[in-house]
Amino acid sequence: MHKTCYGEYCGKPVLALNGTTEIYGDCGICPRGQTIDHSKICRQCLESPELYDWLFLGFMAMLPLILHWFFIEWYSGKKSSSALFQHITALFECTVASLATLLVSEPIGYLQLNSCRVQKLSDWYTMLYNPSPDYVKTLHCTHEAVYPLYTIVFIYYAFSLVLMMILRPLLIKKIACGLGKSDRFKSIYAALYFFPILTVIQAVGGGLLYYAFPYIILVLSLITLAVYMSASEIESFKDLLVRKKRLVVLFSHWVIHVYGIISISRVDTFEKDLPLLALVPGPTLFYLLTAKFTDPSRIRLEEGSGH
Repeated sequence: MHKTCYGEYCGKPVLALNGTTEIYGDCGICPRGQTIDHSKICRQCLESPELYDWLFLGFMAMLPLILHWFFIEWYSGKKSSSALFQHITALFECTVASLATLLVSEPIGYLQLNSCRVQKLSDWYTMLYNPSPDYVKTLHCTHEAVYPLYTIVFIYYAFSLVLMMILRPLLIKKIACGLGKSDRFKSIYAALYFFPILTVIQAVGGGLLYYAFPYIILVLSLITLAVYMSASEIESFKDLLVRKKRLVVLFSHWVIHVYGIISISRVDTFEKDLPLLALVPGPTLFYLLTAKFTDPSRIRLEEGSGH
């Protein structure tokens, strides 16, 4: 009978296998790629990520891409022909970074992952649960209980940053002739700010994001869609068809809506999500049907005629 380990995340590593008998080490930290089972034994993470885990990783991968696109559009100017090429380059950078991250993760060389199941929020913050059996010496058992959902995001950001620093300056130098010298590299400078910010957010709030990201996606996508349609003065279906860019933005938001709805449902069978997907065009239809009633100029005109 083995003595139970102290603490919630301390475990005994398996040192050797003598026939059918496992030989355990001292109670402590589990090696990387392992986490404790119900008997406080360190076990290798060999399960495949659930659909929700993949959606979370997709969300974290989309964040830098969306920020890249935003700052490229912001600094390129309306008449700049370089914006499209920069958008494509940013997509290429993030795609290659994603593939490289999967290839260097266990199992190495395959586009798949071995992972441990996320059971609860505290699994993301094992450093807060190091026990002190004698109230003097702390037994450090901090390990990645949600392997690899925590560290793989940092690896992806590192690959993305390196690829951006290699590819983007060369592209901008060749095609961004319509921009001033001081404006050419501003989208890159912006990335040098938001990558550290995203890293800190993942380091501190990764567990919170894991549970909240579906709602963050839906809320932010609804807000940004409403702001875009308002800023573009879209008040009817005809206004949507005037420019192809507006349709691209609309369909992009719809894709994000679908992503958020599937993430919230946590259903692995796509057929069960189909009824919920009918809600995707709802916010757009509601906006177009009610926009004419909230036009400030019309409200002021009616108030003036009332007097």
